[in-house]
Formats: sequence, C-alpha cells, structure tokens
Amino acid sequence: MIKGLFEAHLPVSNLEKAKEFYKSLNLELAWEDEDTAFFWIEKEKSWLGLWEGEEVETPYHPSLRHIAFRVDYEFMKDSLNWLEERNIKAVPFGKRTSVEPFVRPNQGNASVYFQDPDGNSLEFMCFVDVPPVLKGRQEKFLVEEWEELLR
Repeated sequence: MIKGLFEAHLPVSNLEKAKEFYKSLNLELAWEDEDTAFFWIEKEKSWLGLWEGEEVETPYHPSLRHIAFRVDYEFMKDSLNWLEERNIKAVPFGKRTSVEPFVRPNQGNASVYFQDPDGNSLEFMCFVDVPPVLKGRQEKFLVEEWEELLR
C-alpha cells in the first residue's frame, strides 16, 4: 500500500535565502508562492516544502526540523568534499566530535550531517551491507574504519 514518502516540510526564516541553499544541493524547484517553496527530492516522487514563518523559532529536536536525503555509498565517501565545494560545513552528530561520515552497523546505514541557514538538521544517508558478524555492533565507525573492518 504505502510506496514511499511523498513530502516533508521545514520552516525557514527567509525563503529567498533558503531557496538558494537548497538549489545548491542540486534540488529542483517544483513550485512556489509568496511564503512557500517545494523542491523535488526525487522528481514526481517526493518533495521538500520550505515554509517561511515564525515556526523557524521552534527549537531543534531530532523529531522536528530534520530531513535525511538518501545517497549512495560512493557519494557518502566524498560527501565532505561535495559540501565544501558549496561552502557548507558538516556538523557532528549527537555527542560525536568528528564531522566525518560514519557507519552504524546495528542500523545498516552511514551518515554525514550538516545544517541549512536556519539550523534545520540535514543528513546524507545510505544503506550499507553489514556482514552477520558485525550486525550487533552498537559503536559508530568512520567510513575508513568501516572499510578496514571489512577487509
């Protein structure tokens, strides 16, 4: 029945500034009006709505103001360079101090985090194959550490 996620929404303080930022992520503008803009994440499959308004003052929490974009593993490995080319700084996740992409074997995914100009939490995320012997591992591994474990 459910085939995927069609839309998600984030609050922004300045729609024009936000539109420029999301265009720099290579997202295509689908439509807009005076205080809203929608960008295709996957054309005609899913989009992100940006809403200008005071809701941007809502404090961040992982259940609010967070979007994870699906990428492939090869992109993940070069994601810091890709972000840097666009003058976007990666940020640490949770209590981590490193901004490097990392793998969560227990979840079978890898992530790198960054923020939009309004402090909305954004994430590049991909699935990773986890060998059975590593599936229960709770710790997080930098991508380089992960690849060494797999050797």
